[in-house]
Amino acid sequence: MKTDHNKNIETLKELIDSKDLIPNVSVDCTIFGFHDNILKVLLLKYHDLNLYSLPGGFVFIDEDLREAADRVLYERTHLKGLFLEQFHTFGRLDRTHNNVHKTLINNKGLDVPKDHWILQRFITVGYCSLIDFTMANTFPDAFNESCAWFEVNKLPQMAFDHDRVIAEGLEYLRKNIDTQVAASNLLPEKFTMKDLQSLYETILGEKFRRNNFQRKILSTNSLERMEKLFDGSANKAPYLYKFIKK
Repeated sequence: MKTDHNKNIETLKELIDSKDLIPNVSVDCTIFGFHDNILKVLLLKYHDLNLYSLPGGFVFIDEDLREAADRVLYERTHLKGLFLEQFHTFGRLDRTHNNVHKTLINNKGLDVPKDHWILQRFITVGYCSLIDFTMANTFPDAFNESCAWFEVNKLPQMAFDHDRVIAEGLEYLRKNIDTQVAASNLLPEKFTMKDLQSLYETILGEKFRRNNFQRKILSTNSLERMEKLFDGSANKAPYLYKFIKK
């Protein structure tokens, strides 16, 4: 335990002293996870604090914003090549008023100048992803004791303005649900209209009449109808569909 504590202090010192990071800029990823009609978001819990945050990090001088977001996503899930979109920049003056970095530094007994960039205002760029949360392992870092999935309507106490980031990310996901669902690989290559409707209802938080949903989805011309699914039951066999690649 003492070894982990010392390692955390050394990691924090390296971060504070680093000359390879862009000051006052970060990326935060709202990694939404779906499975069995439940929508969750990936959160980290800080050591010795009853506060949670989104997976995020600072940006290296020689790194694109998108590269930084991809790196954060990989560090927390060990998944590569996932669909990831930038959805908003967060720059309110008071967004880092409850500065967790300052609390962590004080708890570790480190001496940091008051004008150090890590203690100042931060602007963060939000990225959004949608995955099957059962397919991803989760990995905390040196500053966090856990990395776990939480239902989007049952969030714990969040650090910074990350409750707002999650709300904005969810709104973006809902407004762009057709693109997000098609690119997320949440469904098998061939799926029924019922499968797709359940996914939409979970993300949007509302129920649809079957006929109305099917009419709306088919009007987008994003699906190709395949063969029927015969499962041996007495019910009418539903058609299978797949997304048309664009």
